Amino acid sequence: MAHQKHNNHQVKAKKFLGQHFLEDEGIAKDIADALTLNGYKNVLEIGPGMGVLTKYLLQKPITTYVIEIDTESVEYLQNNYLNLAPRIIEKDFLKYDLSQTFKDQPFAIIGNFPYNISTQIVFKTLELRDQIPEFSGMFQKEVAQRICSKEGSKVYGILSVLTQAFYDAEYLFTVPPTVFNPPPRVDSGVLRLTRKADYSLPCDEKLFFRVVKQAFQQRRKTIRNSLKTMELSDNLKANPIFDKRPEQLSVAQFLELTSLIENDK
Repeated sequence: MAHQKHNNHQVKAKKFLGQHFLEDEGIAKDIADALTLNGYKNVLEIGPGMGVLTKYLLQKPITTYVIEIDTESVEYLQNNYLNLAPRIIEKDFLKYDLSQTFKDQPFAIIGNFPYNISTQIVFKTLELRDQIPEFSGMFQKEVAQRICSKEGSKVYGILSVLTQAFYDAEYLFTVPPTVFNPPPRVDSGVLRLTRKADYSLPCDEKLFFRVVKQAFQQRRKTIRNSLKTMELSDNLKANPIFDKRPEQLSVAQFLELTSLIENDK
């Protein structure tokens, strides 16, 4: 019996991993239900902890994989979710080469993401966008809002533009701190990203990323000022788009701006 008890002991949340365990079953189910199951047969949950969200994923007609860096959580999942055991990847999502698990098959991403790496998770998803038709998960509320915000908003920035170039972003619902152990200091927000039907860019991708990042580094300045170092022709800089500040440009206008710069001779 003692052995059994050891297997089921609760995992302690570790601060250095940014762990806050969700304890509300209803919210866990709502996050799982954010997946539409369109365009993929596999889902990868990042940071499952003790599996509160995992158990709802396992009820769905898809194959669930989890990736978890915390050895204690891995042991807990292996003992409590026996049918999941062969699909537990004990690795760091940010460093792991996912083709080892999925080859070139599409998969969705879901999770109650550790706040300290949540934006890096989004950037890695954008790199792997050819394989990730859908992405759903919980972030710090203001990060979720930033990803989903449109031009003209104070929180609209690099993350909003780069994500929305490839995905439609929807803010789904807010989650209070009280449903976590330990409670975080802030509200959380759940979002869904759905890859666009046509997500190819009409311009050079590296240049697009560079233009967006450089423009927002000085978000109070006009595009003309913030892109000074790019040595653009006076003719191009006379275009009225250069009079705007970055937060005034839609994703489509950023793509248009990149094309103009690319063709600037």
